[in-house]
Amino acid sequence: MAETITYTVAGMTCDHCTHAVSSEVASVAGVAGVEVDLATKLVTVTGEGLDDQRLRAAIEEAGYEAS
Repeated sequence: MAETITYTVAGMTCDHCTHAVSSEVASVAGVAGVEVDLATKLVTVTGEGLDDQRLRAAIEEAGYEAS
């Protein structure tokens, strides 16, 4: 069953930020899609069996903090 998790990720300001976060999050097991909205600072992740801790770690690996 598909699920969706949305994080607020402050500090993203450009396309590089979008790419960095998208790439790291997409590499997490179970992730089917990642949408980053710079205007609202939201990262929406869809997939199956999503692991919140791994997703947060991926965002941190990209250099940002998820809340």
